[in-house]
Amino acid sequence: MTEPAYPVARTAAARIHRYFEHLTGTPAASTEPGTLEAAIHVAFWASLRREEGHSPRVSLAVLPPELVKVPLLLERPIPLSPVSLTKVAPAVDRPGIHLGVWPTGELSMWGTTQHLPPYCLVVEIIAPGLLVVKYSRGEAAGKFVNVAVLEGDQCKVIDQRAATVPDCPAILTPLLGLESQIRSENTAGPLIQLAVSMRSHGRGGTLLLVPAEGDERWRESILWPTAYAINPPFSAHPTPREIDGVAGLTAADGATILNDRFEVLVFGAKIVRRRGSAQVNQVTVTEPIEGSVATIVEPAQLGGTRHISAAQFTHDQRDALAMVASQDGRFTLFGWSPCDGMVHARRVETLLL
Repeated sequence: MTEPAYPVARTAAARIHRYFEHLTGTPAASTEPGTLEAAIHVAFWASLRREEGHSPRVSLAVLPPELVKVPLLLERPIPLSPVSLTKVAPAVDRPGIHLGVWPTGELSMWGTTQHLPPYCLVVEIIAPGLLVVKYSRGEAAGKFVNVAVLEGDQCKVIDQRAATVPDCPAILTPLLGLESQIRSENTAGPLIQLAVSMRSHGRGGTLLLVPAEGDERWRESILWPTAYAINPPFSAHPTPREIDGVAGLTAADGATILNDRFEVLVFGAKIVRRRGSAQVNQVTVTEPIEGSVATIVEPAQLGGTRHISAAQFTHDQRDALAMVASQDGRFTLFGWSPCDGMVHARRVETLLL
Protein backbone atom coordinates (compact mmCIF):
# COMPACT_ATOMS: atom_id res chain seq x y z
CA MET A 1 0.00 0.00 0.00
CA THR A 2 1.75 3.16 -1.20
CA GLU A 3 -1.04 5.49 -0.07
CA PRO A 4 -1.45 6.50 3.59
CA ALA A 5 -3.44 4.03 5.64
CA TYR A 6 -7.21 4.58 5.66
CA PRO A 7 -7.90 3.90 9.37
CA VAL A 8 -11.62 3.35 8.87
CA ALA A 9 -10.89 0.38 6.56
CA ARG A 10 -9.60 -1.85 9.36
CA THR A 11 -12.38 -0.95 11.78
CA ALA A 12 -15.06 -1.39 9.12
CA ALA A 13 -13.65 -4.74 7.94
CA ALA A 14 -13.78 -6.18 11.46
CA ARG A 15 -17.33 -4.92 12.07
CA ILE A 16 -18.59 -6.20 8.71
CA HIS A 17 -17.00 -9.60 9.35
CA ARG A 18 -18.87 -9.83 12.66
CA TYR A 19 -22.09 -8.69 10.92
CA PHE A 20 -21.86 -11.56 8.45
CA GLU A 21 -21.07 -14.08 11.18
CA HIS A 22 -24.27 -13.00 12.92
CA LEU A 23 -26.23 -12.97 9.63
CA THR A 24 -25.24 -16.38 8.27
CA GLY A 25 -24.04 -18.16 11.42
CA THR A 26 -20.66 -18.98 9.86
CA PRO A 27 -17.64 -16.90 8.82
CA ALA A 28 -17.62 -16.12 5.09
CA ALA A 29 -14.37 -16.25 3.11
CA SER A 30 -15.39 -13.10 1.23
CA THR A 31 -15.60 -11.18 4.51
CA GLU A 32 -12.11 -12.14 5.77
CA PRO A 33 -10.98 -8.90 7.47
CA GLY A 34 -7.64 -8.66 5.65
CA THR A 35 -9.26 -8.99 2.22
CA LEU A 36 -12.03 -6.56 3.10
CA GLU A 37 -9.62 -4.02 4.54
CA ALA A 38 -7.53 -4.08 1.36
CA ALA A 39 -10.60 -3.70 -0.89
CA ILE A 40 -11.97 -0.79 1.16
CA HIS A 41 -8.55 0.90 1.34
CA VAL A 42 -8.09 0.79 -2.45
CA ALA A 43 -11.69 1.81 -3.17
CA PHE A 44 -11.44 4.83 -0.85
CA TRP A 45 -8.23 6.20 -2.37
CA ALA A 46 -9.43 5.48 -5.90
CA SER A 47 -12.64 7.41 -5.18
CA LEU A 48 -10.54 10.56 -4.61
CA ARG A 49 -8.77 10.26 -7.96
CA ARG A 50 -10.01 11.41 -11.37
CA GLU A 51 -9.60 9.90 -14.82
CA GLU A 52 -10.15 12.32 -17.72
CA GLY A 53 -12.06 14.64 -15.41
CA HIS A 54 -14.36 11.94 -13.99
CA SER A 55 -14.43 10.41 -10.52
CA PRO A 56 -14.65 6.59 -10.61
CA ARG A 57 -17.90 4.81 -9.86
CA VAL A 58 -17.12 1.11 -9.48
CA SER A 59 -18.74 -1.93 -7.90
CA LEU A 60 -16.16 -4.42 -6.53
CA ALA A 61 -17.50 -7.93 -6.02
CA VAL A 62 -15.34 -9.86 -3.54
CA LEU A 63 -15.40 -13.47 -4.74
CA PRO A 64 -13.35 -15.97 -6.78
CA PRO A 65 -14.27 -16.37 -10.48
CA GLU A 66 -15.20 -20.04 -10.08
CA LEU A 67 -18.30 -19.00 -8.09
CA VAL A 68 -19.61 -16.88 -10.97
CA LYS A 69 -21.84 -17.85 -13.88
CA VAL A 70 -20.50 -16.62 -17.23
CA PRO A 71 -17.56 -14.52 -15.98
CA LEU A 72 -15.57 -12.24 -18.28
CA LEU A 73 -12.03 -13.33 -17.38
CA LEU A 74 -8.78 -11.45 -17.84
CA GLU A 75 -5.91 -13.56 -19.14
CA ARG A 76 -3.74 -12.25 -16.31
CA PRO A 77 -5.26 -10.84 -13.09
CA ILE A 78 -4.24 -7.24 -12.40
CA PRO A 79 -3.07 -6.26 -8.89
CA LEU A 80 -5.69 -4.02 -7.30
CA SER A 81 -4.43 -0.51 -6.54
CA PRO A 82 -6.00 2.97 -6.62
CA VAL A 83 -4.22 3.65 -9.93
CA SER A 84 -5.25 0.38 -11.63
CA LEU A 85 -8.82 0.68 -10.34
CA THR A 86 -9.13 4.27 -11.58
CA LYS A 87 -7.83 3.24 -15.00
CA VAL A 88 -10.33 0.41 -15.45
CA ALA A 89 -13.30 2.28 -13.92
CA PRO A 90 -14.68 3.76 -17.19
CA ALA A 91 -15.02 0.24 -18.61
CA VAL A 92 -17.24 -0.98 -15.77
CA ASP A 93 -19.25 2.17 -14.97
CA ARG A 94 -22.62 0.64 -15.85
CA PRO A 95 -25.47 -0.57 -13.61
CA GLY A 96 -25.27 -4.29 -12.92
CA ILE A 97 -21.60 -4.74 -13.87
CA HIS A 98 -19.27 -5.80 -11.07
CA LEU A 99 -15.48 -5.91 -11.12
CA GLY A 100 -14.41 -9.21 -9.56
CA VAL A 101 -11.58 -9.08 -7.02
CA TRP A 102 -9.98 -11.90 -5.05
CA PRO A 103 -6.62 -12.52 -3.36
CA THR A 104 -4.20 -14.50 -5.53
CA GLY A 105 -1.18 -13.84 -3.39
CA GLU A 106 -2.30 -10.21 -3.41
CA LEU A 107 -5.75 -8.76 -4.01
CA SER A 108 -6.27 -8.67 -7.79
CA MET A 109 -8.91 -7.89 -10.42
CA TRP A 110 -9.78 -11.08 -12.31
CA GLY A 111 -12.52 -9.75 -14.63
CA THR A 112 -16.18 -8.76 -14.54
CA THR A 113 -19.59 -10.33 -13.96
CA GLN A 114 -23.27 -9.45 -14.01
CA HIS A 115 -24.28 -12.51 -11.96
CA LEU A 116 -23.62 -12.70 -8.22
CA PRO A 117 -24.47 -15.54 -5.83
CA PRO A 118 -26.41 -14.87 -2.60
CA TYR A 119 -24.43 -13.17 0.18
CA CYS A 120 -21.70 -12.02 -2.20
CA LEU A 121 -20.07 -8.94 -0.70
CA VAL A 122 -19.80 -5.80 -2.82
CA VAL A 123 -17.80 -2.61 -2.15
CA GLU A 124 -19.25 0.21 -4.25
CA ILE A 125 -17.77 3.66 -4.86
CA ILE A 126 -20.70 6.11 -4.81
CA ALA A 127 -18.83 9.44 -4.80
CA PRO A 128 -15.45 10.82 -3.71
CA GLY A 129 -14.87 9.56 -0.16
CA LEU A 130 -18.23 7.75 -0.05
CA LEU A 131 -18.40 3.94 -0.15
CA VAL A 132 -21.20 1.45 0.46
CA VAL A 133 -20.62 -2.16 1.46
CA LYS A 134 -23.57 -4.37 0.55
CA TYR A 135 -24.42 -7.95 -0.31
CA SER A 136 -26.48 -9.69 -2.96
CA ARG A 137 -29.63 -11.61 -2.08
CA GLY A 138 -29.43 -13.47 -5.39
CA GLU A 139 -30.34 -12.44 -8.90
CA ALA A 140 -34.13 -12.65 -8.43
CA ALA A 141 -34.26 -10.56 -5.25
CA GLY A 142 -33.71 -7.08 -6.68
CA LYS A 143 -32.01 -4.42 -4.58
CA PHE A 144 -28.82 -5.29 -2.72
CA VAL A 145 -28.84 -5.12 1.07
CA ASN A 146 -26.67 -2.37 2.52
CA VAL A 147 -24.34 -3.45 5.33
CA ALA A 148 -22.28 -0.32 5.97
CA VAL A 149 -21.75 3.20 4.66
CA LEU A 150 -18.27 4.70 4.87
CA GLU A 151 -17.90 8.43 4.41
CA GLY A 152 -14.60 10.08 5.25
CA ASP A 153 -13.75 9.05 8.79
CA GLN A 154 -17.23 7.70 9.57
CA CYS A 155 -18.44 4.10 9.37
CA LYS A 156 -22.16 3.45 9.78
CA VAL A 157 -23.11 -0.23 10.08
CA ILE A 158 -26.79 -1.03 9.49
CA ASP A 159 -28.62 -2.33 12.56
CA GLN A 160 -30.54 -5.49 11.61
CA ARG A 161 -32.71 -5.09 14.71
CA ALA A 162 -34.15 -1.75 13.53
CA ALA A 163 -37.20 -3.41 11.94
CA THR A 164 -38.13 -5.40 15.05
CA VAL A 165 -39.64 -2.50 17.01
CA PRO A 166 -43.43 -2.96 17.36
CA ASP A 167 -44.50 0.02 15.22
CA CYS A 168 -41.79 -0.12 12.56
CA PRO A 169 -43.24 0.64 9.09
CA ALA A 170 -43.35 -2.30 6.67
CA ILE A 171 -41.12 -0.48 4.17
CA LEU A 172 -38.09 -0.89 6.46
CA THR A 173 -38.28 -4.69 6.57
CA PRO A 174 -37.25 -5.39 2.96
CA LEU A 175 -34.88 -2.39 2.98
CA LEU A 176 -32.98 -4.05 5.81
CA GLY A 177 -32.96 -7.38 3.97
CA LEU A 178 -35.11 -9.17 6.50
CA GLU A 179 -37.33 -10.63 3.76
CA SER A 180 -35.79 -13.07 1.33
CA GLN A 181 -37.59 -11.49 -1.60
CA ILE A 182 -39.91 -8.55 -2.25
CA ARG A 183 -43.10 -9.84 -3.82
CA SER A 184 -44.69 -7.69 -6.50
CA GLU A 185 -48.03 -7.64 -4.69
CA ASN A 186 -46.42 -6.17 -1.57
CA THR A 187 -46.62 -2.36 -1.53
CA ALA A 188 -43.23 -2.19 0.17
CA GLY A 189 -41.42 -3.30 -3.00
CA PRO A 190 -42.56 -0.40 -5.22
CA LEU A 191 -42.16 2.02 -2.30
CA ILE A 192 -38.49 1.11 -1.94
CA GLN A 193 -37.96 1.68 -5.65
CA LEU A 194 -39.86 4.97 -5.36
CA ALA A 195 -37.66 6.07 -2.47
CA VAL A 196 -34.50 5.33 -4.46
CA SER A 197 -35.88 7.18 -7.51
CA MET A 198 -37.07 10.16 -5.43
CA ARG A 199 -33.64 10.50 -3.90
CA SER A 200 -31.87 10.20 -7.25
CA HIS A 201 -33.67 13.10 -8.98
CA GLY A 202 -31.95 15.43 -6.51
CA ARG A 203 -34.69 18.07 -6.31
CA GLY A 204 -36.23 16.97 -3.04
CA GLY A 205 -39.85 15.94 -2.67
CA THR A 206 -42.63 14.54 -0.50
CA LEU A 207 -44.73 11.42 -1.07
CA LEU A 208 -47.70 10.63 1.15
CA LEU A 209 -49.06 7.07 1.35
CA VAL A 210 -52.70 6.92 2.45
CA PRO A 211 -55.19 4.04 2.81
CA ALA A 212 -57.20 3.11 -0.28
CA GLU A 213 -60.17 2.07 1.83
CA GLY A 214 -61.92 4.31 4.36
CA ASP A 215 -63.53 7.72 4.63
CA GLU A 216 -60.70 9.67 2.97
CA ARG A 217 -59.94 11.66 6.10
CA TRP A 218 -56.58 12.53 4.55
CA ARG A 219 -58.40 15.16 2.49
CA GLU A 220 -58.83 17.20 5.70
CA SER A 221 -55.05 17.76 5.72
CA ILE A 222 -54.81 19.08 2.14
CA LEU A 223 -55.63 22.59 0.91
CA TRP A 224 -58.47 22.43 -1.64
CA PRO A 225 -58.91 23.04 -4.48
CA THR A 226 -55.58 21.77 -5.73
CA ALA A 227 -54.40 22.26 -9.30
CA TYR A 228 -53.12 18.72 -9.84
CA ALA A 229 -55.78 16.32 -8.59
CA ILE A 230 -55.93 13.12 -10.68
CA ASN A 231 -59.41 11.93 -11.73
CA PRO A 232 -59.82 9.05 -12.11
CA PRO A 233 -56.88 7.95 -9.93
CA PHE A 234 -53.96 6.78 -12.05
CA SER A 235 -53.10 3.14 -11.37
CA ALA A 236 -49.35 2.88 -11.80
CA HIS A 237 -47.86 -0.52 -12.56
CA PRO A 238 -44.73 -1.15 -10.45
CA THR A 239 -42.40 -1.15 -13.45
CA PRO A 240 -39.15 0.85 -13.42
CA ARG A 241 -40.47 3.35 -16.00
CA GLU A 242 -43.74 4.05 -14.19
CA ILE A 243 -42.02 4.18 -10.79
CA ASP A 244 -39.63 6.81 -12.17
CA GLY A 245 -42.65 8.64 -13.57
CA VAL A 246 -44.36 8.76 -10.17
CA ALA A 247 -41.11 9.73 -8.45
CA GLY A 248 -40.73 12.55 -10.96
CA LEU A 249 -44.04 14.03 -9.78
CA THR A 250 -42.51 14.54 -6.32
CA ALA A 251 -40.02 17.03 -7.82
CA ALA A 252 -42.88 19.52 -8.28
CA ASP A 253 -43.60 21.92 -5.43
CA GLY A 254 -46.00 20.25 -2.99
CA ALA A 255 -46.73 16.64 -2.02
CA THR A 256 -47.59 13.66 -4.21
CA ILE A 257 -50.32 11.46 -2.72
CA LEU A 258 -50.48 7.73 -3.40
CA ASN A 259 -52.80 5.14 -1.92
CA ASP A 260 -51.76 1.67 -0.86
CA ARG A 261 -53.13 0.24 -4.11
CA PHE A 262 -50.39 2.22 -5.85
CA GLU A 263 -52.87 4.71 -7.35
CA VAL A 264 -51.75 8.32 -7.82
CA LEU A 265 -54.39 10.67 -6.39
CA VAL A 266 -52.78 14.12 -6.34
CA PHE A 267 -49.44 15.81 -6.91
CA GLY A 268 -48.31 19.33 -6.07
CA ALA A 269 -50.62 19.30 -3.01
CA LYS A 270 -50.22 21.75 -0.14
CA ILE A 271 -50.37 20.15 3.33
CA VAL A 272 -52.31 22.01 6.03
CA ARG A 273 -52.99 21.32 9.70
CA ARG A 274 -56.29 19.48 10.16
CA ARG A 275 -58.94 21.65 11.80
CA GLY A 276 -58.91 21.20 15.56
CA SER A 277 -55.53 19.42 15.57
CA ALA A 278 -52.58 20.55 17.67
CA GLN A 279 -49.39 21.77 16.03
CA VAL A 280 -46.54 19.25 16.12
CA ASN A 281 -43.70 20.59 18.26
CA GLN A 282 -41.66 17.41 18.80
CA VAL A 283 -40.84 14.19 16.94
CA THR A 284 -38.75 11.14 17.80
CA VAL A 285 -35.79 10.66 15.44
CA THR A 286 -33.88 7.42 14.86
CA GLU A 287 -31.48 6.05 12.27
CA PRO A 288 -31.20 2.28 11.60
CA ILE A 289 -27.47 2.06 12.30
CA GLU A 290 -25.59 0.42 15.15
CA GLY A 291 -25.09 2.72 18.13
CA SER A 292 -27.85 5.13 17.10
CA VAL A 293 -29.85 6.57 19.99
CA ALA A 294 -33.38 7.93 19.65
CA THR A 295 -33.63 11.68 20.18
CA ILE A 296 -36.55 14.07 20.45
CA VAL A 297 -36.29 17.22 18.34
CA GLU A 298 -38.43 19.96 16.84
CA PRO A 299 -39.50 19.13 13.25
CA ALA A 300 -37.64 22.21 11.96
CA GLN A 301 -34.36 20.63 13.10
CA LEU A 302 -34.83 17.89 10.49
CA GLY A 303 -35.10 20.26 7.54
CA GLY A 304 -37.40 22.85 6.01
CA THR A 305 -41.05 23.09 5.06
CA ARG A 306 -41.24 19.54 3.65
CA HIS A 307 -40.20 17.97 6.95
CA ILE A 308 -42.44 20.19 9.07
CA SER A 309 -45.51 19.54 6.93
CA ALA A 310 -44.81 15.77 6.73
CA ALA A 311 -44.60 15.60 10.52
CA GLN A 312 -47.91 17.48 10.80
CA PHE A 313 -49.63 15.27 8.20
CA THR A 314 -48.66 12.01 9.91
CA HIS A 315 -49.64 13.46 13.28
CA ASP A 316 -53.10 14.29 11.95
CA GLN A 317 -53.46 11.22 9.70
CA ARG A 318 -52.16 8.41 11.88
CA ASP A 319 -52.73 5.64 9.34
CA ALA A 320 -50.56 7.43 6.75
CA LEU A 321 -46.85 7.36 5.95
CA ALA A 322 -44.79 10.28 4.61
CA MET A 323 -41.54 9.92 2.65
CA VAL A 324 -39.37 13.05 2.35
CA ALA A 325 -36.31 13.39 0.12
CA SER A 326 -33.96 16.32 0.71
CA GLN A 327 -31.90 17.95 -2.01
CA ASP A 328 -28.73 17.03 -0.11
CA GLY A 329 -29.54 13.30 -0.29
CA ARG A 330 -31.10 12.79 3.14
CA PHE A 331 -34.25 10.67 3.21
CA THR A 332 -36.74 10.52 6.08
CA LEU A 333 -39.80 8.35 6.76
CA PHE A 334 -42.48 9.89 8.97
CA GLY A 335 -45.23 7.92 10.69
CA TRP A 336 -47.27 7.97 13.87
CA SER A 337 -45.76 5.82 16.62
CA PRO A 338 -48.32 4.29 19.02
CA CYS A 339 -45.40 3.20 21.23
CA ASP A 340 -43.98 6.71 21.56
CA GLY A 341 -47.29 8.56 21.37
CA MET A 342 -45.81 10.96 18.81
CA VAL A 343 -44.57 11.15 15.23
CA HIS A 344 -41.49 9.00 14.58
CA ALA A 345 -39.01 10.21 11.95
CA ARG A 346 -36.60 7.59 10.62
CA ARG A 347 -33.50 8.71 8.72
CA VAL A 348 -32.98 5.98 6.09
CA GLU A 349 -30.61 7.38 3.43
CA THR A 350 -27.97 4.81 4.46
CA LEU A 351 -30.36 2.10 3.20
CA LEU A 352 -30.92 3.71 -0.21
CA LEU A 353 -27.38 4.31 -1.46
